[in-house]
Amino acid sequence: MKIAVYGASGYTGRLVAAELRRRGIEAVLSGRDAGRLRETAYGLGGAEVRPAGAEDPHALTTVFRGCDAVINCASPFTAFGLGVVGAAVAAGCHYVDTSAEQEFLAGVFERFAGEAQRAGVAVVPAIGYDILPGDFVAHLAGTAIEPVEELVVAYDLNNFGMTRGTLRSAYEMLNGTQLGYTDGVWNRSPRPARRTAVRFPGETDEAPVMAWPGCEVVTVPRHVQTRNVEVVINAAAATPEFSQLLQAPPETAARVIDALPEGPAEHERTAATFTVLAEAVSADGRLARALIRGYDVYGSTAVMAVEGARRLVAGGDRTGVLSPAQAFDIADFLKFLSAHGFSYETQVAASRDSITAQA
Repeated sequence: MKIAVYGASGYTGRLVAAELRRRGIEAVLSGRDAGRLRETAYGLGGAEVRPAGAEDPHALTTVFRGCDAVINCASPFTAFGLGVVGAAVAAGCHYVDTSAEQEFLAGVFERFAGEAQRAGVAVVPAIGYDILPGDFVAHLAGTAIEPVEELVVAYDLNNFGMTRGTLRSAYEMLNGTQLGYTDGVWNRSPRPARRTAVRFPGETDEAPVMAWPGCEVVTVPRHVQTRNVEVVINAAAATPEFSQLLQAPPETAARVIDALPEGPAEHERTAATFTVLAEAVSADGRLARALIRGYDVYGSTAVMAVEGARRLVAGGDRTGVLSPAQAFDIADFLKFLSAHGFSYETQVAASRDSITAQA
């Protein structure tokens, strides 16, 4: 099995390449900077290097030929991602990425569904920590009580330090076009979040939350019968510095981000914890919840991306553009993640007051 990593010299790309090596999977390292790619390969004890720019589809297709899958880690994906997807499909490779950008994800579904099916490959974007778990728990909660009236995915993060790439993506997401899913249709004028507070499991008080342009808005209606989807995040994640950055002009924001460290140090990275909670309410008032807990946002993203690509190559028979919940056996994938510090549970009740937990 041979898997190409595009953006391999970046923060997340290096973690993905290291995870491939740990699991004994042959890696091809690609990206625009040949020197940085060679340094990354040296740090891994050796790996094949094939540089190419995201703006050169012919060169990218040549790079990916002979590989079984591509893992794309080069952000912002809205700027660079579609060419990488197209080259992977043209080369006959399965494709996954670590994106979390709505506009990019919607574009992948719109542009490549037919091409991927004809090529006999699966394209599964948004397989990092902030989409795969959310897509999974939304499916578990939503399908338990379909049809669903309201489905909310809520994120709670602790000690999370963003990489430069994540900050660039967040800036693009929050200052660009945002999508909503309301009354059974996608729209580009999302309403304010109906939920303003969420009591995350294990907490005694509700936490204020704010709307977040999560990719679950794009993915969840494809596999859950629901009228409305919204994504929220613990408002504590919006530090004053982060808020100021989002309000800065693009040139200023770019300079500020470029001057920051590439990403958190290892001890900081592994200290980050997260909970992803999905809550679904049916038209007749039934409630279902599902949640996933984990730690090490970027390390877990590497684990999920590599395992997702491996599963597509090893035996996946689904083709086209798919969400994580459509592409994988959720229970089996979660069983795999449990060995990496993840835990999950589902809850179903006749009403909010009578909910009981089921492991």
